Amino acid sequence: MDGDTMYGIGVFLRRAAGLSLALCLLFALLVPAAAAPAVSAASAALYCPATGKFVFTQNADERRGMASTTKIMTALVAIEQGDTDTEVVIPSAAVGVEGSSLYLKAGEKMTLRDLLYGLLLQSANDAAEAIAITVGGSVEGFSDLMNEKATALGLADTHFTNPHGLADENHYTTARELALIAAAAMEEPLFREICGARRAAVPNGEGGKRYLVNHNKLLFTYEGAVGVKTGFTKATGRCLVSAALRDGVELIAVTLGAPDDWRDHAAMLDYGFSKYERVPLAEAGQGFGALPLLGGDAPSVSVYTQAAVSIVLPRARGSIVERVELNRPRFAPVYAEDIVGRVVWFADGKEIASAPLAATRYVGRAE
Repeated sequence: MDGDTMYGIGVFLRRAAGLSLALCLLFALLVPAAAAPAVSAASAALYCPATGKFVFTQNADERRGMASTTKIMTALVAIEQGDTDTEVVIPSAAVGVEGSSLYLKAGEKMTLRDLLYGLLLQSANDAAEAIAITVGGSVEGFSDLMNEKATALGLADTHFTNPHGLADENHYTTARELALIAAAAMEEPLFREICGARRAAVPNGEGGKRYLVNHNKLLFTYEGAVGVKTGFTKATGRCLVSAALRDGVELIAVTLGAPDDWRDHAAMLDYGFSKYERVPLAEAGQGFGALPLLGGDAPSVSVYTQAAVSIVLPRARGSIVERVELNRPRFAPVYAEDIVGRVVWFADGKEIASAPLAATRYVGRAE
């Protein structure tokens, strides 16, 4: 028999005792579930990236303009396709673009990284065009890169014609797909760093500084807010993408056409945090029993998880069941750190997580 075949030799259940479980169920019946938020937005979505689930939606698949929330994709493509330490010579075509601006001057020099700060904090349209021309060769070429990224993300209802979000009937997205764009962008450490910054300073081309304050008011008013981007045009109304992190749970909220977007987002995020929690499953170095050995100078070797394991789960769920699966039969020798099995966790009959189990020490062959 193949010594690497997996055999479950131990099943350990982590369930509430009968009385405790009954009390928990009774409590759940007595306490009403949190009501879905009432929002002013024409379209809205609340997304939990860790689970891949949408916690709340309202007209989330309706195509709409997105204004400057466009710049989430602009920044994501620029970070992926460009060198953020590159010195950019501001092209004349990027000077004087309507709307929010850094008031760039033709021939001025800035790094791509500094332009990204201007893009995401100041929502500068001239920075957006400078980035597009630098990275994509032209606004049109960069828009093609944006659309290619949208396709790569599996988006079917998103299309870009520019890097800043000025009104265009062929420039649109949905609340659902904008949440997915934001989730992808937040996986980039530099994007996360910039969009979560409350303030920054970038060169002004004359030896001084431009001082920027993030337009995202939630960074200053909502506990755990970590991003993302505001937007407004007369055609689209107020648009907002936000992200917040509490107790290991991150949520992304999107509203398009929302007269009361700050309140909408606070209500949506509060609702999401009432629904999900991060659950620790194992600590780094936690023991999970022992693997019996054949022909060893010891009868068994202890096994453990090398890294901590946790997962985001709905607060309303059944018991978590833990199962240890070890490689049997196993002949010595076994070396420290050898992977000899795994531990698997289940909730409501579905596998929710797993982790490899390693041997704690070397066990040689018996003489």
